[in-house]
Amino acid sequence: MLDKTETKTFLDDLFDQGLLIETGVDGLYGRSGLFEAIGDGFQALVSRYGAADEAEVVRFPPAMARSIFEKSGYMKSFPQLAGTVHCFCGNPADHVSLLQTIEQGGDWTAGQKASEIVLTPAACYPLYPTAAKRGTLPAEGRLFDLLSYCFRHEPSQDPARQQFFRMREYVRMGTPDQVTEFRASWLERGQALIGELGLPFTVDVANDPFFGRTGKMLAINQRDQRLKFELLIAIESEEKPTACLSFNYHQDHFGKTFGLTSADGEVAHTACVGFGHERVILALLKHYGTNVKRWPASLRQTLGL
Repeated sequence: MLDKTETKTFLDDLFDQGLLIETGVDGLYGRSGLFEAIGDGFQALVSRYGAADEAEVVRFPPAMARSIFEKSGYMKSFPQLAGTVHCFCGNPADHVSLLQTIEQGGDWTAGQKASEIVLTPAACYPLYPTAAKRGTLPAEGRLFDLLSYCFRHEPSQDPARQQFFRMREYVRMGTPDQVTEFRASWLERGQALIGELGLPFTVDVANDPFFGRTGKMLAINQRDQRLKFELLIAIESEEKPTACLSFNYHQDHFGKTFGLTSADGEVAHTACVGFGHERVILALLKHYGTNVKRWPASLRQTLGL
């Protein structure tokens, strides 16, 4: 029960309505069937808007090879967000010690060792080496449709900032002209899509949460070159709206890193549009209320509810 002096938050309402389910860890939640049904409707809408492009559908698990993760350079820019998978690799005597440590309330994780698996930080990361293995891109480049659970270590009571969340992406690979045209197209389509849901939004230039002093310079450079745009919707705060869609131009970063080559023999460029699955669902629940039966009939029809 809330103290009389406490203000009920949006997260409290989501818990009370059973839309999100507490696990005891901030940013780690279960989802109800209704929450998932809203998400299914949203994903179907995204697929409709992207259908004409005939993207190749690929689905990776929410984990990736540590060797690929290390090669990606993620730890240079976002070490604070990374999640690694550690495992017990000891002998029977080590196991006895482990159990004793747990019983005594000690730090049983000290003996764990890093496995070859890392939690996926963004849906597209496992894709680049996979595409590179196919060889030189065709003249028209390639386009992929991805959907994956992702992990970022930023525990918060803001329901729109979860540690495990789903990300839908369309990823374009090709020449600079091909990928920038793709991003420009989705900047328009993304706004039309969210407009169809009736959600108020703004679009603004943005930067990724780079770490440390060097990160500040990278963020400034990213904004100056207008490499990243975000579609923002107020969920937890009107003053600080939440990025629900992002439109990113990576230039030749992933092309150089993983050996992606365009048909003209040049290093391939890449771009992507990302849809925050849970964030859009939460934006709908915030804007229209947690009683979905009271949502406009046209919206429920659009989402198949």
